[in-house]
Amino acid sequence: MKNVLFSLSAAALLLIVDLTGLAAQDRLSGELFATRSEVIAKNGMAATNHPLAGQIALDILKKGGSAVDAAIAANAFLSFADPAMNGPGGDLFAIVWSADDRQLHGLNASGRSPQNLTIDYFREQGIESISASSPHAVTVPGAVDGWVELHNKFGSLEFEELFAPTIQYAREGIGMTAEIADLMDYLERDLIRGYGLGDDFEWDDLDYFSSLYRPEGRFPQKGELHKNPDLAETLELIARGGRDAFYEGDIAEVITTHIQEMGGFLTMEDFAAHRSEWVDPVSVSYRGVDVWQLPPNVQGMSVLQMLNILEGFDMAEYGFGSPEHIHYFTEAKKLAYADMATWYGDPDFSDLPIDQMLSKEYADSRREKISDKWTGSYGTGIEGESHTIYLTVADGDGNMISLIQSNSWLFGSLITPPGLGFPLQNRGTGFTLEEGHVNTYEPEKRPFHTIIPAFVTKDDEPYISFGLTGGDMQPQGHVQIVMNVIDFGMNLQEASDAPRIRHSGSGEGFIQLESGFQYESVRELLKMGHQVRYGFESFGGFQGIMFDGTFYYGASESRKDGQAVGY
Repeated sequence: MKNVLFSLSAAALLLIVDLTGLAAQDRLSGELFATRSEVIAKNGMAATNHPLAGQIALDILKKGGSAVDAAIAANAFLSFADPAMNGPGGDLFAIVWSADDRQLHGLNASGRSPQNLTIDYFREQGIESISASSPHAVTVPGAVDGWVELHNKFGSLEFEELFAPTIQYAREGIGMTAEIADLMDYLERDLIRGYGLGDDFEWDDLDYFSSLYRPEGRFPQKGELHKNPDLAETLELIARGGRDAFYEGDIAEVITTHIQEMGGFLTMEDFAAHRSEWVDPVSVSYRGVDVWQLPPNVQGMSVLQMLNILEGFDMAEYGFGSPEHIHYFTEAKKLAYADMATWYGDPDFSDLPIDQMLSKEYADSRREKISDKWTGSYGTGIEGESHTIYLTVADGDGNMISLIQSNSWLFGSLITPPGLGFPLQNRGTGFTLEEGHVNTYEPEKRPFHTIIPAFVTKDDEPYISFGLTGGDMQPQGHVQIVMNVIDFGMNLQEASDAPRIRHSGSGEGFIQLESGFQYESVRELLKMGHQVRYGFESFGGFQGIMFDGTFYYGASESRKDGQAVGY
């Protein structure tokens, strides 16, 4: 998808807003922005970005599978159906609510850099940054180990059974959906320029990649048949052999040989040494609920820092879409992202002041920097491309999983080891080669990650499992979902479909607004010194499930191809 961004005159902004007819203070039903009603079911629920993924998850639940079983099955399918976003070559993070022990469990299934590659190599070669298409951008993929760890701890069905639907679909083929086709078109038209492949690049240079994803000399369009029998073979190996099939067998051999032939450093030893890590999620309270994220090396704590700052403002009184809502949200984002740029990295390599950054006292001190009348600059933030899938599943026993998985860029590094049917991620672009930075490259280190699952509890009970795709939009989107539900009283579907705010750039930067905000608010923001632009297709994609103690309420936003389904 292409982000179309341009500055607007006051007249143009007024026209856009007038066309929408969506005045926030006129919201009476609580469903002004909702494109459809929520899905309500008692025995199970799945919300994914592809209808067939949701149906697979539901079938697994009906067979007696757990929420985790269903999430793994859906994720495996998306590695075929949405290959630019995710797959066995990417990483995975999850938050699981276990009905057995009544607590949250966090899984960090991200991979590490090669053991025998040091920063001295980059300096000797005169490399100043890690290119997106470089073999040095490929870290050990963690998704498959994540599937195995989740299944070992929370699975009910046989591991092999979870992959059968995708294996059949990959061999027989499915119709390409609209939003996924648009993403591939975006890669062809625009994003490819950022990979550092040179002006003379031709798609035929990527022989195997092109045979998989461009069999007719172009990416498939909406409604055209998409197959991947090679991925079906790989998933069969993983289904039968589990973790060892991927990290210590033929698959690892093919990957490491291919990377080394390209000048990379990943070895069989790197793959064999890989392990996911179970971690304790971190949280803050926000107006009577507890919002949970995973700790670094991901950016989820910025959600909690933003909420801590925003808790000091009466958002319900200001109202959705008011200049105060947009202004204070934007300033809180800038403050949190400034901390992110300085402090968020692999905790195995840095002493991170997590408790201090999440304290209410620290939030009070940060909030004092915000002017009620003027935009401010609080230091540089981290911006970047990231392409991701998010899904959430709940089962009849009360278990819920919030799962996110990604290749980083579209199709990751574009590096596609022969015969395996999937590309490798380029998470190594999350490293910097700057001396002394929290994310400075080091061997066996996990890079900074943008992908974050989220969870909300209320009175120590599960309340909302949710997530949102979109790189550095993800924390901003998480905060807006929480505010929409808690501050503005929206139902889950409306909260996901409501127009969004995205702040971009370092320093003061600029605000992008989806259509639906009033011109009066935009005018006040301009007076405060904000740069305001109209934007679309850059606001992420939400899936969520809410639990009221009896029923699950599912929502899948209109910006994606997916749906929420239950039974």
